Amino acid sequence: MSFSWTPHRFTGGALALDVVNSVVLRHDASRRIDRFAVRDQMRSFPRAAAEFCAERALFGDIAPVAAENEADFIALREAIDLYFRERILDGGDDQLLASLLEALAKALRDTRPDSLVAATAHSALRLIAMPDPERMKICGNCGWLFIDRSKNRSRAWCDMAVCGNRAKANRHYRRKKEETP
Repeated sequence: MSFSWTPHRFTGGALALDVVNSVVLRHDASRRIDRFAVRDQMRSFPRAAAEFCAERALFGDIAPVAAENEADFIALREAIDLYFRERILDGGDDQLLASLLEALAKALRDTRPDSLVAATAHSALRLIAMPDPERMKICGNCGWLFIDRSKNRSRAWCDMAVCGNRAKANRHYRRKKEETP
């Protein structure tokens, strides 16, 4: 199966969320795909982030994750996901925040400052300090995390062209099916 990093893959609105969203269908164990399980995809991610990520101007050129830091990077990704998903659903959890802060400290201590790991850690710190945390949401279709920057805060999908279209098509299909005897 061929794969490429496209603008849709960077709809989170922050580098940390785009990293978290590298796991496709996280909520469905039978169909879950971890894009970083393939080393080439993890190595090509910084180049694509420099082109498509909403925070690209903040980080400049980002070095790929060094082989010796890959496990810590994946642990950081999972800590970011756990904390922010919990914060969206239930308002946050001090234990998850402590775990995330530990992962962030380790990332910043143990990696190059220009690495994807460090840039992701800085992005997550910006999200923790986000002035209006209610703008962070979970896509109603795919489960990705994203920042709702719409004026009226009504965005329901990570990407209208993909997930919004699928959700609307499913609704239309169900309505048509109910109408037919």
